[in-house]
Amino acid sequence: MQLFYKEYPGAGKPLIIMHGLFGLLDNWHNVAKTLSANYHVYSLDLRNHGQSPKSAVMNYAVMADDLWEFMQKHGISQAAIMGHSMGGKVAMEFALRFPDKCAKLIVVDIAPKKYKPGHDEIFKALFALDISNKEKTRKDFDTDMQARIPEFGVRQFLLKSLERKDDGSYQWKFNLEALHTHYTAINDEPEGKRSYKGPSLFLRGGNSRYVSDEDRGKIESMFPNYKLETIEGAGHWVHAEKPGELVEVVKGFLG
Repeated sequence: MQLFYKEYPGAGKPLIIMHGLFGLLDNWHNVAKTLSANYHVYSLDLRNHGQSPKSAVMNYAVMADDLWEFMQKHGISQAAIMGHSMGGKVAMEFALRFPDKCAKLIVVDIAPKKYKPGHDEIFKALFALDISNKEKTRKDFDTDMQARIPEFGVRQFLLKSLERKDDGSYQWKFNLEALHTHYTAINDEPEGKRSYKGPSLFLRGGNSRYVSDEDRGKIESMFPNYKLETIEGAGHWVHAEKPGELVEVVKGFLG
């Protein structure tokens, strides 16, 4: 699969960034642009997200293969790989399966474990929207989601992937049906069976519950050369809430 991407040319070594569930590469624009002062940055739309192709197949093995194919096509023999949430699991899977192609690994606010379902209300809200209604505005859709998704920031994050079609109706940039069908696989742990011994940075938000101290054992068993950093005052969307702090930690790790 040929993934859609945006390139931020820089003089340094390659750095590939991958977004999380329901996201798209634009979520990382400011961070990618800032990091391009030191690295040659590629930000990707993962399959079934953004402008990348839609597919009925979705698991971490095929998404890691997508990344391998992207690197082959663009002549990237090795790169630092950074991913957030679902993208972090893709990054972990890739490092486990293709360790020689991963120079360094950065995982943002996710652990290599199976998570309990936590997006039921989001799926219900999205499926309930009448995006075929040409008279609706984005503000109307925001109001329609409010009962199930009270957090304004989450609603705005989701609406970034809503676009008008030529006929005036709307469509999601992400493949809602495929994400819902494969949600169990998305919550699963990386499928790679080996360990990745390269340098690994796990970044978590101080206000997030996605990565706990109890996860250290599992992280160490799969990524023995790791360190865990906490960015205080940030929740799950570390790159949006504390972008400056994230950039400094990433630069310190990559060198």
